[in-house]
Amino acid sequence: MRGLLFVSSIVAVAVGASSGCAPAASAEGSRPAPRTAHAAARVAPLIPRDVLFAGTERSSPELSPDGAKMSWLAPSKDGVMNVWAGPVGGAMRPVTRESHRPISAYAWSGDGSRILYFQDGDGDENDHVFSADLDGGDVRDLTPHPGVKAQNLAVSVTHPDHVLVSLNLRDRHVFDVYRIDLRTFASRLEAENPGDVLSFATDGDFVVRAATAFDPATARTVIRVRDAASLPWRDLVVTPFERSLFDGQVVNGSLVASFAPDGKSLYVHSASNQDHGRLVRVDAKTGAELQVVASDPRSDVADDPGSPAPSVVTHPKTGAIQAVEFEHTTPRWAFLDAEMAADFGRIEREARGFVRVVSRDAEDRAWIVSASRSDAPTAYLRYDRATKKVTPLFTDAPALLRYDLAAKEPVVIRARDGLELVSYLTVPRGAKRAKLPLVLLIHGGPWFRDRDGYEPEVQLLANRGYAVLQVNYRGSTGFGLSFLNASTHEWGRGTQEDLYDAVRWAVAQGIADPARVCAMGWSGGGYATLRALSMRPDLFACGVDGVGPADIATLFHSFPAYWGGILTRWRLRVGDPERDADLNRAISPLYHVDAIRAPLLIGQGANDPRVTIANADAMVKALRAAGRSVDYVVYPDEGHGFARPENNVDFYARVEEFLAKHLGGRAEPRSKVSGATAEVR
Repeated sequence: MRGLLFVSSIVAVAVGASSGCAPAASAEGSRPAPRTAHAAARVAPLIPRDVLFAGTERSSPELSPDGAKMSWLAPSKDGVMNVWAGPVGGAMRPVTRESHRPISAYAWSGDGSRILYFQDGDGDENDHVFSADLDGGDVRDLTPHPGVKAQNLAVSVTHPDHVLVSLNLRDRHVFDVYRIDLRTFASRLEAENPGDVLSFATDGDFVVRAATAFDPATARTVIRVRDAASLPWRDLVVTPFERSLFDGQVVNGSLVASFAPDGKSLYVHSASNQDHGRLVRVDAKTGAELQVVASDPRSDVADDPGSPAPSVVTHPKTGAIQAVEFEHTTPRWAFLDAEMAADFGRIEREARGFVRVVSRDAEDRAWIVSASRSDAPTAYLRYDRATKKVTPLFTDAPALLRYDLAAKEPVVIRARDGLELVSYLTVPRGAKRAKLPLVLLIHGGPWFRDRDGYEPEVQLLANRGYAVLQVNYRGSTGFGLSFLNASTHEWGRGTQEDLYDAVRWAVAQGIADPARVCAMGWSGGGYATLRALSMRPDLFACGVDGVGPADIATLFHSFPAYWGGILTRWRLRVGDPERDADLNRAISPLYHVDAIRAPLLIGQGANDPRVTIANADAMVKALRAAGRSVDYVVYPDEGHGFARPENNVDFYARVEEFLAKHLGGRAEPRSKVSGATAEVR
């Protein structure tokens, strides 16, 4: 799913375009009947939905710490994504046994004897950490606590018998760090959360010695350290809310990246002295800034929660920073290690796309790298640092190589107040860029961003004949403090106007047919879709909402118990809809259904703990009571977004059928998807 409101667990290893006014869109009642997509786009073969959405053939390759073994995610005989492992160059076999929901995040234990992975219960987000031996005969739940969530797993090659996991076991409102013994499976409390810490970090000896907190009273960002596990915590760097790059649940900035090799300083993402986030090194005693490690005048340090590759690359043995990723319109590396820069140069001569290090052995002799671009599936390669040999491993979705995919084009659109919106336009292959049906594909978060990378959703839409426009509206992350702060009290207001400015730009450029524009998005993007159809019924012919909140007070009330400091930030950014009824009514689509004219398709997970099904049910009920057209489909084994490939294939079949009806694009005929659990309500 694209930019869901709030992102789940992570695995960590310790050691320019013109502006202009658009002509007015046709008024409701005079909208012409949908036309078929441009003839040139019809020439391209249809890419089957199951090729796009049935899951990758293989993905997420990892080397064992000794470099002798390899693993990856691939479907089991049941078609469910599991972890496979085996010797490098040898036969692979499944080592996990998930039979219903796919595994998406895993890691090797420090000694390479086990695979550790996350799994929740049908989308309830209460992830547990499981351990599986390489024979697949011993699968254990390392965190067997009902109703408790595990996150932030850390492993260490120097302490292979233990892992560190954050659990809200003692108190559902906060996460403490537990040390789990992989020999006895016993756990003990390692670091108790005082009530405001979001994440912890270890030093070179695998001791928890740093923490990042949100002050629930002031929303300040606080980095704390302690000089030893037995000594008290002390505040090291305190950043006021207005200067902080943090937002939402995901730590997007001012985070502790790691301890420096000397153990006496830390690497921190900070915008304390300028508008954009820089990676700096600070003194662990005083918090004084010692060095600017890497910076970019147009973007913060990159942060992609969906990528398995780190944006800050550190040496596996020394912990020294080797490279830092930045992304304004397209990603780039800032290298601090000349040898690594040379290695990347060699790899790039044989790999098309932006190269990232996905995995490396503990001695840094072998790498697995990915090469990615917007118009191709991700390719993985193995690199031997001694021989400089690059060996292709696999492409995660090789069936896609038979089709011509459409590339994203970065464009910078100027908003009504002059703010520059980094956006991405994707046009169907072979289509004339004139009066195309347009899908405004809106990211969620809302503190997230669209980026220049491959997305199956974008390819489906472009292949079916639609231009796709993705807009980093104000508040999207990665573009500095001023851009972030421009969203304060503007969610559902100024953020929406940015989207409309972008549609007007596409119309003024002659790219989009003003009578055939659809708003579409997931989570926060689903919310923006509902707002768009009520705020600008003249601009949108239809809308597709995936797990989008219709009532913001209900959304705030549904936030997890462990979101104390995070909720404070939401209130400062958005307002307080739980206590301010006028605000809630103003920005909640539920109270504006009478203004909606365009038909809607709504998809919802029954177990969504954030945008609850009650929130979606209320919107559908209100729409139907007002006589509006809405198709509503619920998946009983999904949560905040759809994890099961069968359900994604089923839902996107409904999406393209819906869009063909209302925008005039083409569609692969819909048929029953085996294993899908859709309930049309």
